[in-house]
Amino acid sequence: MRSIVNSENFIDLVKIHVKNVAIKNTIEVLKQPPGRRVPPNERTRSNWYNALAADEVEHVNSVVSTAVHEALFGLLAVLDGARTIDDVGGRFELTYVSDKRVLLNDPIEIGLIELLNASN
Repeated sequence: MRSIVNSENFIDLVKIHVKNVAIKNTIEVLKQPPGRRVPPNERTRSNWYNALAADEVEHVNSVVSTAVHEALFGLLAVLDGARTIDDVGGRFELTYVSDKRVLLNDPIEIGLIELLNASN
């Protein structure tokens, strides 16, 4: 696994280990919910999904992908300061700490949301 050395690297790793995994796991649960006692609403959703035609499955998978992207975008927008969640006007500092400290959402650098959208 690569070390996080800058914002671009951080976003690349978030895409791999957060975004892609969330999409994959959501679709897997739609296909086959885990566990012995699957809640009825999950079973109903799974039955519906599994009965879809191939092109409809692709549409649903695309919606899942878009929803995950939008959620991640929203979080990164908060970390960037492009979206506020309070009335005080403070800002978040996302720092990766290993042998050195790396500020990942430096307001003078390119924003995390721009990096996320640079290569979907």
